[in-house]
Amino acid sequence: MSCMTDTAVLKVEATASLTHNVQPLLHEIRHALVKLLDDGSYTAIDLRSLPLAPVEEEQLLDKLGQGEVYARLHALGPTEIVETRFPGVWVVVHFNNDNEVIGRFIEICDTPALLRSQQDDIRQGLEQLQSQLA
Repeated sequence: MSCMTDTAVLKVEATASLTHNVQPLLHEIRHALVKLLDDGSYTAIDLRSLPLAPVEEEQLLDKLGQGEVYARLHALGPTEIVETRFPGVWVVVHFNNDNEVIGRFIEICDTPALLRSQQDDIRQGLEQLQSQLA
């Protein structure tokens, strides 16, 4: 006697509105841009902490598009920083050494913090330049 009976096949289709989070995220980004212009507020959205289906993350990134600036850093693993087609909105992606995505953020700011020189680094650079010129 077989243990198998009629098997129901469950199909999950990725639709345009799987969790309905893309549109609210775009509104959140719009509000963050207003705050950035009003008072210089920095906002970060951790996409990996949100209940987004993979297709929705792709949809969000497609809607944001790509702007003029792209940077790839190598500090504690590779990181890509991409300006979206909306100035002040950046996609920051962190990778592990196997080039797998370990973090993806939307940053709303003038310049992502990873691209800014730290004061200690600037001081050290100044000292190096001064000693080279001496």
